[in-house]
Amino acid sequence: MRKSLSLFLRVSPLFVAAMVVVLFGAVQTVHAARTWPTYQSGASGENVRSIQYMLVQRGYSLTVDGQFGPATTSVVKSFQSNNGLSADGIVGPQTWEKLIVTTQNGSNGNAVTALQRQLNAHGSSLTVDGAFGPATESAVKSFQSSQGLSADGVAGLDTWSRLVGGSGSGGSDGDKLTQSQAASMLSNAGISVTSSGGCTDRNNSTCTSLDQIRRGTINGVIAFKNASGCAITITGGTETGHASGIYSHWNGYKVDVSHTTCVTNYIHNHFTYKGLRSDGAPMYDDVSGNRYADEGSHWDITYY
Repeated sequence: MRKSLSLFLRVSPLFVAAMVVVLFGAVQTVHAARTWPTYQSGASGENVRSIQYMLVQRGYSLTVDGQFGPATTSVVKSFQSNNGLSADGIVGPQTWEKLIVTTQNGSNGNAVTALQRQLNAHGSSLTVDGAFGPATESAVKSFQSSQGLSADGVAGLDTWSRLVGGSGSGGSDGDKLTQSQAASMLSNAGISVTSSGGCTDRNNSTCTSLDQIRRGTINGVIAFKNASGCAITITGGTETGHASGIYSHWNGYKVDVSHTTCVTNYIHNHFTYKGLRSDGAPMYDDVSGNRYADEGSHWDITYY
């Protein structure tokens, strides 16, 4: 008996150590499956807007404009300090995990608004009202299924990591896509692409190329199609021959869309007129700040 006990005492530390490895290994596996993008001062877009909505939901005073400026940086630092995190003003994995507010059927508020906007950016056509009802639950379940998640209709950390593009097939807004990736996303959404030259070479101005277009731009035009109900035809992408600049076609921020009555009426009736561009094109902004400029034969659209 003494010999058995002695053996147990010698072995048990190894056993305990092995158990710790197993247990912590399991925990690490769970966290490895949920990854997050990183945002800091100078960033912009829908994910930044979601960060701002979550901060407002948690009681912080902040203008939700999708721009990660000094005010957002300051509030992020306060949030981090109040939650035992390093107050560096950078929203990375640890900050996301503390920041996300889990919502489900019956929830209300800014966190739901952020959720609805994200779902619309991924192809849903929800009314953004901050109220989590049956339509939002259905959209959440559909998104979860598409991402291989448990379709429980509850928007928690796993669902949010996919929405903001931290993991899975969703990707982040700033991801650059290949021609085939972008074409597949548009085809699945029922959006057509035409080219005067019948080609996709981005170094040829007669082509319509999707190579190196931002994922956020593709998500944006899909969301526009779903919201408007219009048939959408893209006539311009990342090919050469367009105006230069940071938010340019070449850099993946713009698409040209055929000028149709349905598209024009929807823009006029739902977006805010912002005056004339320097070239005389009337400009309209949607609620996310994306710009639609009427160039006559087509709409020149910039998704920030």
